[in-house]
Amino acid sequence: MKTRQDIAAFLLRIALAAGFLSAVASRLNLWGPQSSGWKNFVQYTAEVNSFLPSSWIPTLAVLSTTTELTIGILLLIGYQIRKAAFSASVLTLIFAIAISISFGCKEALDYSVFIFSAGAFLLSTFPRYPWSLEQLLH
Repeated sequence: MKTRQDIAAFLLRIALAAGFLSAVASRLNLWGPQSSGWKNFVQYTAEVNSFLPSSWIPTLAVLSTTTELTIGILLLIGYQIRKAAFSASVLTLIFAIAISISFGCKEALDYSVFIFSAGAFLLSTFPRYPWSLEQLLH
C-alpha cells in the first residue's frame, strides 16, 4: 500500500522533472512561439551571471542546459533519484544565489527558485521512490 509520503515523492519528482525539461524545451524552441529560444537564454545567462567574465557565458549556457536535461530525464524515469535530486538542489541554489547577486533576492523569490531548490533537496531525503525505474530494478 502506498503512503502519502510515497505519493508526495512521486508528485515532487515529476514536478521537478517537468520544470527542468520545460526550461530546456523552451531554449530549444520546442514550445513554439512561447519558447524563449537559445539566443535569449544565452543573453539571460549573461545577465544572471553578470559577475563572471563574458567569455564564460556560452560554455555556462551549454553546461547548465546539459545538466538540466540530464537531471530532468533522470527524475522523469526515476533513476538515480537521490543523486539527481541533490544535484538539482545544488544547481538551483547556485542559480538562486547568482540571480540574487545580479538582480537582488526579489527576482529569485518571485521565480520560486529557492522553493525549487528546497523541494529538490527534500526529494533527495525520501527513503524510497515508488513508481520509478529504481523501484523496478530492485
